[in-house]
Amino acid sequence: MMGKLGFYIMTGIAGFVFTFIFTIRNNLWMTSMYRALLAFAIWFLLAFALKWILAAIIAPRADKNGSGNSKAQSEQERGTVLDLSTPDEDRELMDLIHSESGSKENGDFVPLNPPKLVSTKDPEELAKAVRHLTDK
Repeated sequence: MMGKLGFYIMTGIAGFVFTFIFTIRNNLWMTSMYRALLAFAIWFLLAFALKWILAAIIAPRADKNGSGNSKAQSEQERGTVLDLSTPDEDRELMDLIHSESGSKENGDFVPLNPPKLVSTKDPEELAKAVRHLTDK
């Protein structure tokens, strides 16, 4: 508990010092001291709130019933663990790369032939529309 309280007090002192240093140049000594004390209280409370919120987010949820039911425990822990490992797909990628490089070496390369866009409009009607648009 003293470690946490020391952390809160240190953040409060940091707020006190910063506020006092920046306000002493433009204010009277008592006004700067009053504002620095307010800053101490605000930084202390912010540190307390931040630590409390982080502890609530990060701390694993314990089984409140005390029962050893693994299904109920897994339901409570759902969403608390993040698995950043990806499935191992290296073999599939290597097979794909080798199949592509093998077809190029054998001369089986076929260029891409996209389908042609065909207009169903009469060419005279399209030319008339272009002339109309270019006149304006």
